[in-house]
Amino acid sequence: MEQFAILIVDDDADVRLAARLALAPHAAHLETAADPGAMRAQLTPGRFDCVLLDMNFALGERDGRAGIGALEAVRNADPALATVLMTSYGAVALAVESLKRGAHDFLLKPWRNDALLAAVRAAARATRAARAGEPLDAMERSAIEKALTRHAGNIAQAAATLGLSRPALYRRMAKHGL
Repeated sequence: MEQFAILIVDDDADVRLAARLALAPHAAHLETAADPGAMRAQLTPGRFDCVLLDMNFALGERDGRAGIGALEAVRNADPALATVLMTSYGAVALAVESLKRGAHDFLLKPWRNDALLAAVRAAARATRAARAGEPLDAMERSAIEKALTRHAGNIAQAAATLGLSRPALYRRMAKHGL
């Protein structure tokens, strides 16, 4: 079984614990941080395969600015490291902005454990491919083709397997001419 090094960053101890429990069987190494400052202290290039990052870190905060700032810190510390952003206050605009700024994926809390694992697995593989110099587009296309084949073309099931929303899968399929 393929295992990954994962960093979970969330101010809610229960969310960190839930993610840890869901991902532990698939993690070679798993660490947590309660805020972006603690996260920055843990980030060194090559240490993690994926960061699971909350978007808001203060009570009542819902705009995602803290998460976007933390995403930039991750990208500055390790440009190859893929990040999955998560929030309870999802909006299409926030998801789009985070993806434009370099997030690998975006999840809403509460998540389904299979969707969480699929998102983290895809992000970790993207990190490893980037570090190995494999073109991400080729890897992404292959993963989409495999998911579609496995689910006999069912977009909803393929998207769930890949940890994507249906619209995100449609966009990526169009990008690859699928």
